[in-house]
Amino acid sequence: MAKKRIGILTSGGDCAGLNAAIRAVTRRAIDGFGWEVVGIRNGTLGLISEPIEAEILDKQTFSGVLLRQGGTFLGSSTKGDPFAFKMPDGSVKDRSMEFVEGFRSLNLDGLIGIGGDGSMKILNRLCELGDIPFIGIPKTIDNDVALTEFTIGFTTAVNVAVDALDRLLPTAASHHRVMVLEVMGRDAGHIALHAGIAGGADVILLPEIAYDMDKVAEKIRDVYENEKRSHALVVCSEAIKTSQGQTVMHANEEGKMNYGGVGHEIGGQIAKMTGADTRVTVLGHLQRGGTPAMRDRLIASAFGVRAVDLMAQGKTNCMVAWQHREVVDVPLDEVVKRYKKIDVTGTLVHTARGLGICLGD
Repeated sequence: MAKKRIGILTSGGDCAGLNAAIRAVTRRAIDGFGWEVVGIRNGTLGLISEPIEAEILDKQTFSGVLLRQGGTFLGSSTKGDPFAFKMPDGSVKDRSMEFVEGFRSLNLDGLIGIGGDGSMKILNRLCELGDIPFIGIPKTIDNDVALTEFTIGFTTAVNVAVDALDRLLPTAASHHRVMVLEVMGRDAGHIALHAGIAGGADVILLPEIAYDMDKVAEKIRDVYENEKRSHALVVCSEAIKTSQGQTVMHANEEGKMNYGGVGHEIGGQIAKMTGADTRVTVLGHLQRGGTPAMRDRLIASAFGVRAVDLMAQGKTNCMVAWQHREVVDVPLDEVVKRYKKIDVTGTLVHTARGLGICLGD
């Protein structure tokens, strides 16, 4: 087999486990096939920068520390879509061909991109434009990428949320309070549902299930009156709507709207309707950082090895995925057409209801 030279980049929001995936790609490419691996810095920005931001990766790059380290040592970016790149003067420019030219200037034979659903869509378009052999590796704390049961970063984010609930419970019990925990997840409630069940929540509010504050208040009163418990835990996803039917969003410095803050609305409503002393915690970006959980390291390693193997087989324009405890490959065109929300008829929703958890409906 001819020696190949492949590129790898991380795109979109950071999460735990990215370095494990980059490590796996590099080790498999070098040890398995004798290939050269080029790390591209700061996602797609690295290929449209002048000069191009890239470096050769080898086994010496990866000490034992990187496997355990959160984030991505290559850097990433949630800004600068090459198809609609915002210039310093405020204008928008299509720089997609610069991405293609940057790829070609590095004499690469293929590209492996680690990203969420938004990144997958952009990278898929870019690689189709430049006829670039591409393989995607799914990562996002939201776990909303289609056709894979788990994405890199999700388990660590859930563990952070469960740890927060474990820490909130003693103070809730000590002061007879209702604790509301707002978690990330964008438009999908996977973090809220997983963490709420594992953390013993009394109420879980998800964007996939419309809620009624009267039902939530009734549950809190039931906990206090019938369960004879003077405290309660509520988990809500950042994307749920307020009682007025609005999402709580804030503009960042670029004018992009981001979720955050609906937990305070929920907490205020609970206090008003039940009289309970209520406190709110918004986890925010704490869920993205920290040491990767075992499963994130495991699937990141399995994804990286499989991605290189697929490249060696000449099978590209696909994404690796975790299904039925195995790594498989799925067509990228099918992934970018879909979005994975909570299955409201699925096992976990049934489990929550079976445990007496109020989902607000």
